[in-house]
Amino acid sequence: MSLIKSISGIRGTIGGKTGDNFTPIDIVACCAGYGTWLKQSNGSAKVVIGRDARISGPMVHELAVQTLIGLGIDVIDLDLSTTPTVEMAVVFAKAQGGIIITASHNPEEWNALKFLNSRGEFISAEDGEDILTIIDAQDYDFAQVDRLGVRTYDKTAIARHIEAIMALALVEVKLVRNQKLKIAVDCVNSTGSISIAPLLDALGCEYQLINNDLSGRFSHNPEPLPEHLTALSNMMIEGNFDLGIAVDPDVDRLVFVCEDGSMFGEEYTIVTLADYILQYEGGATVSNLSSTQALKDVTIRHGYEYHAAAVGEVNVVAKMKAVKAAFGGEGNGGVIYPKLHYGRDALVGIAMMLSHLVKSKTTMSQIRFGLPEYTISKKKVALEKGLNPDEILQKLMLKYQDTEQNREDGLKLIFNGEWVHMRKSNTEPIIRIYAESATPVKADDLANRFLEEINLLSKVID
Repeated sequence: MSLIKSISGIRGTIGGKTGDNFTPIDIVACCAGYGTWLKQSNGSAKVVIGRDARISGPMVHELAVQTLIGLGIDVIDLDLSTTPTVEMAVVFAKAQGGIIITASHNPEEWNALKFLNSRGEFISAEDGEDILTIIDAQDYDFAQVDRLGVRTYDKTAIARHIEAIMALALVEVKLVRNQKLKIAVDCVNSTGSISIAPLLDALGCEYQLINNDLSGRFSHNPEPLPEHLTALSNMMIEGNFDLGIAVDPDVDRLVFVCEDGSMFGEEYTIVTLADYILQYEGGATVSNLSSTQALKDVTIRHGYEYHAAAVGEVNVVAKMKAVKAAFGGEGNGGVIYPKLHYGRDALVGIAMMLSHLVKSKTTMSQIRFGLPEYTISKKKVALEKGLNPDEILQKLMLKYQDTEQNREDGLKLIFNGEWVHMRKSNTEPIIRIYAESATPVKADDLANRFLEEINLLSKVID
């Protein structure tokens, strides 16, 4: 079964049986549920829709558009776009919502519908539950023929997104233009090529794009991890570039490669940008519980407070609003800068990093060397059928009751200079383990220690 309906949307693999995979019937039902919910909340509605370049995009896109039109909802169609661009376009258009058609970093056989509210942010858990209730009940009310919605096209959304980035005080447009940085970019054959290129043009950079044909046939696994970026790394080694950039298919995750071909590290995207931003704009920072503690170190070094949120962009955004954070994000390269918008945005991250690089008058590898050094180890434990992961985590809470804990999302145990975060999966019978320490060996040792503890507890409970 490869269909997952959740509070944030629907995702799955293309083809197969209705209810088991991401089929046209499921796409129409979920868009009808979302559109019906919007109409119940607003009376009438206008929705922005955009997609990444994956192969199934045109099919899913047209089904979504026509379903909303059938509900009497007007559609602003961006066609090929990026996740952060769609989010900002909702606000620009004063729309009541938005749909992003992307499976993010998942392989090309996957696609998804991600739903936005009128602020261009992912819908809340409560709103998601309401939409799922409508879908399950098939409680739709389609429009009469004279009240059908209307589709209009907007080809300016990416340009307006870039204009808003260029207007930010911390984006040093003149300095970056004068430096004429040379940049290599891996667009993973999706919409990075139609968004990063114009951004770099506006900043006066020289650049070379790879994997930029918009075919949606990903030239490598689309998750921007070191093992998938060997071509970009080799390009950096062989060429004379100041930095390398990699994004995922919908351009909301951002990873850098240093001038010598070494990996900057996805966890360190938000760390170094926080280091830059907090020099000029004071305030708290936020990341999720599974992100590196280097962000906390850097934030405290600047004299501000760090806060942790449950895993998930919507949770990070909620925490950022609650503490009025100056900056936040997720350790997978997700940059959230609230002065632009509350959403992960690789484009603003690129502009900020280029500004930081030229102002620091150094290299990417030297910037990376100046940051706190940690390593995260990731493991998972498969549970036997019938085992309750909450019961296992509860036993660990009691065993480590004298250790500093965060229970907002599973269980995070915080030791001296290291931590372990254990949380149940919402889609699989597993417990995920994230452990961070000063070295790879120590991080692996910590992760393996709790992997064994969970295995032992599983046998006792069973």
